[in-house]
Amino acid sequence: MTEHELVRELAEKASTKIVMLVADGIGGLPLEPSGRTELETASTPHLDALVRRGTSGSSIPVLPGVTPGSGPGHLALFGYDPLEFRIGRGALEATGIGFELGPNDVAARGNFCTLDSAGLITDRRAGRIASEESFRIVERLQQVQIKGIETFVKPVKEHRFVVVFRGPGLAGDVADTDPQATGVAALDPLPLSPAAARTAEVAKEFVRQARGILAGETHANGLVLRGFATKPQLPSYLDLYKLRAAAIAVYPMYKGLARLVGMTLVGQAHTLDEQIDAMAACWNDYDFFFLHFKYTDSTGEDGQFAEKVKRIEELDRAIPRIEKLAPDVLIVTGDHSTPSLLKTHSWHPVPTLLVAPTCRPDGLEKFSERECLRGGLGMFQAKHLMLMALAHGLRCAKYGA
Repeated sequence: MTEHELVRELAEKASTKIVMLVADGIGGLPLEPSGRTELETASTPHLDALVRRGTSGSSIPVLPGVTPGSGPGHLALFGYDPLEFRIGRGALEATGIGFELGPNDVAARGNFCTLDSAGLITDRRAGRIASEESFRIVERLQQVQIKGIETFVKPVKEHRFVVVFRGPGLAGDVADTDPQATGVAALDPLPLSPAAARTAEVAKEFVRQARGILAGETHANGLVLRGFATKPQLPSYLDLYKLRAAAIAVYPMYKGLARLVGMTLVGQAHTLDEQIDAMAACWNDYDFFFLHFKYTDSTGEDGQFAEKVKRIEELDRAIPRIEKLAPDVLIVTGDHSTPSLLKTHSWHPVPTLLVAPTCRPDGLEKFSERECLRGGLGMFQAKHLMLMALAHGLRCAKYGA
């Protein structure tokens, strides 16, 4: 019996409400060995009060030592083994903006970037250009024409866009062109399997034409492509967990992943307060709420330690509004760690907090990496968090006689 078969067998309907608050990239590192992380530096009185009532621990998104992308990190939180279900970022972004991928489609996430006169990347995100500017540039890319292929280029947010290639003989096994570094040139899109040779040729031609179109732009004069993927098939939250699930996210990628697992997107929020408003408005219609907070990740990626501290404090101030809704289970966690010191995702375990009347309080006083390492949940794989949520929500039957 697989884990999902077991979950289907044990999951029960109930009237309890579960909220999963995901502070993207919340885990961090001190700037110096004897210092504090961003989370340890932040003033978090409301999260600390929750810690005293709940049970804490440290989650491992994929495997010890493996640095996860946002897709695998969230899949694990949703209870799907990220080693079994591999979803390319392109499919997530496309689905997140409402693009319906077909059977002959391959999608890739695009980033506009800044190139110097030698064609080397100086900024992987083109200065995080405004969405309005990105939309204008995406419109210029509609000029790309590739024989035998339909090409769709859609804006996402800021420097991000999606390109979808539609045609026969395409596959998603193509390597990223983003070198994940500055001072070097973008990589070629190389096939990772014989079936993807045609897709790699198409992507290479798209990049060639796009570079010519973008040459006159000040910041976004180049691009990189990541996460080539076809549409995945995943069991839904309703099927697995018997949960009516709602997703309240700002960024399209997270909306896309939520849609792929059968969550309903609610609200058109742009701020955390607006997200909580949207959750409150549909509180009676759903059993599970995925609430995504992006900015603990983006400030970490930009190496802005002090700004990440401020974003954590912003998150903390929102906790009383969530508590006012009286969820039966409240989870606060992240999909991965993004230390400002490293300016990227990392492999470090993620601080996690679960609060419910059925918790065994573990005597901790603060929500932080160091404290969570001593918590009652211990060190656990993130894919098991949903099972714990079901159990604490009294939605999980006994296994066996």
